[in-house]
Amino acid sequence: MVEVLTPEITRFVRAIGPEPDETLREMDEYAEREGFPHVGPEVGAFLRFVARLAEAERIFEFGSGYGYSAYWFADTLPEDGDIVLTEVDEDELDLAREYMRQGGYDDRARYELGDAMDAIERYEGPFEVVLIDHQKHRYADAFEAIRSKVPVGGVVVADNAITAGPIEFEKLLDLAEGGAPDDVNDHTQGIADYLERVTGDPAFETIVLPLGEGIAVSYRVE
Repeated sequence: MVEVLTPEITRFVRAIGPEPDETLREMDEYAEREGFPHVGPEVGAFLRFVARLAEAERIFEFGSGYGYSAYWFADTLPEDGDIVLTEVDEDELDLAREYMRQGGYDDRARYELGDAMDAIERYEGPFEVVLIDHQKHRYADAFEAIRSKVPVGGVVVADNAITAGPIEFEKLLDLAEGGAPDDVNDHTQGIADYLERVTGDPAFETIVLPLGEGIAVSYRVE
């Protein structure tokens, strides 16, 4: 994971934020041990905060991995609420199920094995909160697929809005400022296309926050 903040600031943000429970600490240890690129506790805490502000009853994730972000989200849901986890790796989804069960959230979770773009077609919505965290070149397509299912007051959050292993930030910055750099890889172009799409949508107000590897937060205003 490539942190946007300095190590000291990251430590400070984590120290001030909510204390992860035993299961989340276990999940953090798993990510460190296996080199799994999860969002980390500072972003997880922010996601939970956003879900609380949106009074989310239903949440959808494009890409759930082993359930880390879903676990942070789940605590905000009412007993009759639900979160849809999507993952192409069966072992990761099984692990997500195990962690959600361990935290007492399994009854609020729906697990979709396979392409998130196929899964979203099976749900009508509304979803008050959406997380996009799968293949970067498909972020804009994910937004198109979910846009009509996000109500006014709903929020779409996209991870890796600033950096990640294959993202070339200097070229991303150039694209954001209207430039046309050469040899832009698909990951970088995908993030640039997504940001252009959401910032150009008058129904959403978007900001980028330097937490974790950068998150784009789009609030539906109309």
